[in-house]
Amino acid sequence: MSDVAIVYATFPDRQVAQQVAETIVAERLAACANVMGDCMSVYRWQGDIARDSETPVLFKTAIALATPLRERIEALHPYDLAVAEAWPAGVGDAVFDWVARETGD
Repeated sequence: MSDVAIVYATFPDRQVAQQVAETIVAERLAACANVMGDCMSVYRWQGDIARDSETPVLFKTAIALATPLRERIEALHPYDLAVAEAWPAGVGDAVFDWVARETGD
């Protein structure tokens, strides 16, 4: 088993999530982007508790590309504070090879 990076980010709606996902995959910063079903986010913002419907996306990428991917998501994101979280995920050799091949890593 080898590690890839999973990067998680939420977007204001499905259209924005899909546009960012397609851009990221086209730029080979991720091998795959899973645009998930909408969720309700509850968070503190500027001293208040806010609630918003958002669309989460999971990006699969090489460990070495996690930081550039997060930076690109932040650049494309419409929020004032875009949060892109990354963590390693153990995968089988075939998945690891596929991610490496599709991201050019």
